[in-house]
Amino acid sequence: MNFIDWTVVAVYAAGLIGLSYYLSKGQSTTEDYYLGSKNFKWWQVGLSTMATQLGAVSFISAPAFVGLRQGGGLQWLTYEFAVPIAMIFLIIFIFPPLYKSGIISIYSFLGNRFGTSTTKILSGVFQFSRAFAAGITVYAVAIVLEAVFGIPLWINILITGVVALIYDYMGGMKAIVISDVIQMGILFLGFILCSYIAFDLIGGWEMFMENLDRDRLDAVNFSNSGIGDGEEFGFWPMVLGGFFLYTAYYGCDQSQAQRILSSKDMDNVRKALLFNGFARFPTVLLYCIMGLLIGTFAMMTPGFLEAIPEGQSDYMVPVFIVEYLPHGLIGLLVAAILAAAMSSLDSALNSLSAATVQDFVLPSRKREVSSDEQFKLSKRYTVVWGVICVLLAFSAGNIAPTVIEAINKIGSLFYGPIIATFMIAVLTKSISEKGINVGIFAGVIFNMMLWLFAEDFIFWFWWNLTGFLVTVFVAYIYTTFIEASEREVKVLELAPVEFRKKESLMLTLYFIGILLFSISIAFWI
Repeated sequence: MNFIDWTVVAVYAAGLIGLSYYLSKGQSTTEDYYLGSKNFKWWQVGLSTMATQLGAVSFISAPAFVGLRQGGGLQWLTYEFAVPIAMIFLIIFIFPPLYKSGIISIYSFLGNRFGTSTTKILSGVFQFSRAFAAGITVYAVAIVLEAVFGIPLWINILITGVVALIYDYMGGMKAIVISDVIQMGILFLGFILCSYIAFDLIGGWEMFMENLDRDRLDAVNFSNSGIGDGEEFGFWPMVLGGFFLYTAYYGCDQSQAQRILSSKDMDNVRKALLFNGFARFPTVLLYCIMGLLIGTFAMMTPGFLEAIPEGQSDYMVPVFIVEYLPHGLIGLLVAAILAAAMSSLDSALNSLSAATVQDFVLPSRKREVSSDEQFKLSKRYTVVWGVICVLLAFSAGNIAPTVIEAINKIGSLFYGPIIATFMIAVLTKSISEKGINVGIFAGVIFNMMLWLFAEDFIFWFWWNLTGFLVTVFVAYIYTTFIEASEREVKVLELAPVEFRKKESLMLTLYFIGILLFSISIAFWI
């Protein structure tokens, strides 16, 4: 890093903070702060949600999985198989009633069907899991800063968390969405630049093919069930488990659903989800290609490989940036990664604050809370969660081999029970409040037992399905056979179900297309 790089980083960071300050003007209500006054177009929301998912962590960790991690490779593409199918379910069943309800916290929606206890349980589960994921995001950026600046990891965690907290405190949802759109464009530029430079350093196509580990081209494994010692990525766990993971993440996770609910109308909601269903796979393919190129170059270059700490493949991309990119580009990519991480973190803090204020703080007040006081509470709890996430970041490095796996692993503990609760709320009338609450605890505890006692035998992607099945089964059994007294089941006034045939057909055909494409890669390269 020289003066040019530092200047690029400083200008970019100052620009984002200035943008956040400018967009914060005129905010006076919680709807302004949390939903951006519901004034976003579909492409803004679509890029923003995708940027959060495919931001700094993906730039660092996914290429490391593809290029260096033992047992990695293009099977990372299977992460995306379930996305189009999940979008169909969200477009038809989940978002119409959520958007119609006019809520800020999606967990408050459940109080109309079950009760306040269910709202608090799921909101609490979200806050616990999302806080850890946000901490991991801070940790991921700290890896980059450590590799580039040589500053100890713990200092980087503190710096990153504090800067993100200041940015989020000022910005609100308007700054989050607009900055996400900007950083997504910068990250795309980063993918292309790193891929081109690595390809050039390798010496062209023939040298790439000569040194490429062809085992890393196998993207789809139909024989791997994800059950058994060492069994991980396979077609069925990634599609079935992935369906529940992405349905829960986009539709039942406050950090993403809150963004989508900021759309101008339901038509923009559908278009934003459709955009994510189609745009994610090409984006993931792009950074998988980057991972193959940089990983192949690392295997050809002993000095580069030695610079990556043993067992820490997440260092591959940042070491490549600082060692092989020209000055100026180093600063641009470091600034882009930093901005992307800040953006991902501020959306997490914003949603954590929303869930806390809407689901716990306001319901506990015995008097009516003014709009101005609610707005102050929103910012106050953003600070509280910022401090918590920084503290949690210190434990992030020991959860999984790569950072991005750690985030998905934590989410998989809870996503099954979460989506089960929302599905029961919008599709059935028979499950009681106590029944669903017991089911949620049973689903989470069951997945924790799998983590503690069968982690090497049952691939964690299956936890999304097992948590769902256990929650539904226990909720039904408890309601039907254990609750002896009469109960009153609250029923939501649901939006009419509209089976969107055109979108459903398009996404289904796209699912088949990306599957066939992924299978064919190993044959035509």
